[in-house]
Amino acid sequence: MTEETPVPEIAAEEPPKPVLPTPLDGLAEAFPDVIFETSAAGQNVARVDASHLVEFAQAARDAGFEMFVDVTAVDYYRQRPGPRYDVVVGLLSLQHNARLRIRVAVDGDVPAAPSITRVYPGANFYEREVYDLFGIDFTGHPDLTRIMLPDDWEGHPLRKDTPVGSVPIQFRGTHKVQ
Repeated sequence: MTEETPVPEIAAEEPPKPVLPTPLDGLAEAFPDVIFETSAAGQNVARVDASHLVEFAQAARDAGFEMFVDVTAVDYYRQRPGPRYDVVVGLLSLQHNARLRIRVAVDGDVPAAPSITRVYPGANFYEREVYDLFGIDFTGHPDLTRIMLPDDWEGHPLRKDTPVGSVPIQFRGTHKVQ
């Protein structure tokens, strides 16, 4: 009598999952001078020179980052050598479920970065807010005027060298309550 040797069952192999290109793949190839990194929060970050911001934003939109999220700024006053401010642009690709933060270092007495309102019209009010609160000039902006503070306000309150204190503020069109 011969014993039959059991044949081990072979698990059905799963077909390999396709590796989908991300919108960042083409951007990294097209812009070799841009530094791509991942933030502590796991977001994709592209450090772009100000002179290439509009061109990079256009390429990012064409690569799939179709949704503009926001523009803000960070003041690194006395915290790092080099440029004092970073302008930070947030973009989103719904198709690829990916986020991208574009960081542009700017400096000077009147720090400036090019406006991206031609590429992302939604940046209009955000750039005005950054101008109003940080004093960063967005060259080429269609209406770079104050958006939050009175027109006669002096200074930019989110700069870290702005004195902190109690300043009574009376906005136009308001009345003191007695």
